Amino acid sequence: MPGLLASSEDAGEQAVPLSSPPMQALTILEREAFDLTVRRLCHQLLEDRGTLGETALVGLQPRGVYFARRLRKELLRISGEGQIAYGELDITFHRDDFRQRAVTAIPGTTAMDFSVENRRVVLIDDVLYTGRSIRAGLDALLAFGRPRSVELMVFIDRRFSRELPIQPDFVGRYVDSIDGHHVTVEWQESDGVDRVLLKRTNR
Repeated sequence: MPGLLASSEDAGEQAVPLSSPPMQALTILEREAFDLTVRRLCHQLLEDRGTLGETALVGLQPRGVYFARRLRKELLRISGEGQIAYGELDITFHRDDFRQRAVTAIPGTTAMDFSVENRRVVLIDDVLYTGRSIRAGLDALLAFGRPRSVELMVFIDRRFSRELPIQPDFVGRYVDSIDGHHVTVEWQESDGVDRVLLKRTNR
């Protein structure tokens, strides 16, 4: 049976045995490592860009906005820049499964008070899984102009679960898991704690 792996680009690999007793939730990233991961991504973005004057951060509703807000706050602190173009994008009506859901989706809020025309956009989400949410985000983004480029930053990449040819440019952690597991990123602002959980779904 294949193993389960949670790793970062610059950290050692940690194997989590699947033969352990049934679990409700396994914490795979706690507060200290969580904070370090956010800061590392900020430094990677600054190293890549040099300056953020032409950059726009766009968080995807519903969960990607918590990551995007944290990144914006940390980037302003590290870079010393006065402001960074920032928006939040609802993708509800752009999803390809919108009409197939058993439960009616509740739209989020779009807050984009600028054009992305000719900007270098960083699209931000918490977990990259099948890639379908990102595809919907790209569709929604084009209503606000034609960006010079779009790059993708995710906190967690479940890289072996992709259904569309979408890959991130900036990754916090890789989590490789089998079917029947769900990865949840919890944020202090919404959940009262910073951590990443691996949960076994009922199947």
